[in-house]
Amino acid sequence: MTERIVLAYSGGLDTSVAIGWIGEATGAEVIAVAVDVGQGGESLETIRQRALGCGAVEAYVADASDEFANEYCVPTLKANALYQGHYPLVSAISRPVIVKHLVKAAREFGATTVAHGCTGKGNDQVRFEVGIQTLGPDLKCIAPVRDLALTRDKAIAFAEEKGLPIETTKKNPYSIDQNVWGRAVETGYLEDIWNAPTKDIYDYTATPEFPPAPDEVTISFEAGVPVAIDGVKVTPLQAIKELNRRAGAQGVGRIDVVEDRLVGIKSREIYEAPGAMALITAHKHLEDITIEREQARFKATVGQRWAELVYDGQWFSPLKRSLDAFIEDTQKYVTGDIRMVLHGGQAIVNGRRSETSLYDFELATYDTGDTFDQSMARGFIELWGMSAKVASGRDIRVAGK
Repeated sequence: MTERIVLAYSGGLDTSVAIGWIGEATGAEVIAVAVDVGQGGESLETIRQRALGCGAVEAYVADASDEFANEYCVPTLKANALYQGHYPLVSAISRPVIVKHLVKAAREFGATTVAHGCTGKGNDQVRFEVGIQTLGPDLKCIAPVRDLALTRDKAIAFAEEKGLPIETTKKNPYSIDQNVWGRAVETGYLEDIWNAPTKDIYDYTATPEFPPAPDEVTISFEAGVPVAIDGVKVTPLQAIKELNRRAGAQGVGRIDVVEDRLVGIKSREIYEAPGAMALITAHKHLEDITIEREQARFKATVGQRWAELVYDGQWFSPLKRSLDAFIEDTQKYVTGDIRMVLHGGQAIVNGRRSETSLYDFELATYDTGDTFDQSMARGFIELWGMSAKVASGRDIRVAGK
């Protein structure tokens, strides 16, 4: 029986050429796997037909947009996950769901190997291969660009020689990855980190310098999950899409950062994540009134570690699973409404309400009706500063000898 290889297929030049390239290099049949994670653009059927036209013996397509929103974006939101305080894990969280469908297709079509289009320089090779090792430990992995010397100029020449049904002459200096959670742009002109991004690289967001009128929106959450916008019930996918539209129109969610890649180099990245950043901002503000202080402080540490694990391709790891359990427990009372104004590149919260709030007006007020007993403060301060006071006395005593 001829060996079969499952290829993560985007429909673009490199992965289209990889179908034939892998076949010639290995003698195996190629099954193309395309996964919709809300990236927009061409229909799955168009991509499927292109894969078959490029020589795939089978083309597996999956509409995973709701799955991606519910099982990958929502956990990221609950964690308030921002890698290095900036990046909402746009590409990092899409790789595990793609891996899940790659392994599923490998089982369905009897493949022994999984291929992806990553280079040997980035994070995605790790995310794909660690995920495949975890979900399909018997499967082998290859990367045509990295392992079979498939460069872009070779890809164009191969496509023209074989008459493949893809566009090969379009010049795009950037590497772009996108899904419903956001959009990532790198390489080309951006590799000089002094160069400001040009307007043409943006797609999800409008220029914030000349915004439309302020847009006030109310986002409702239940146990950390967005369930309504302006009182209209929504699914997580609908919430992200609606806020991509509304926050994007105001230029919210543009991120320009030099980040630490897993492979050890620093890389300049431009991200657009209007829906993700608006939702994370709203969610964090709701947590501020519904999560107890020490729990909230520790959750911030957990969220940072969670983001690092996911960025580093450890979505399926035991530690990530344990952190998920802690984060999920913190969301029990994260229910309520957040009102925010979207305008000029910013999402600013100006109102919050919750039946599970820890905010007590009568304790917080400075006006008549204050129930806080201020006489307790003096003794509290004495005890709170006791250890530092004793240590300071020791320092003075020792210094005086």
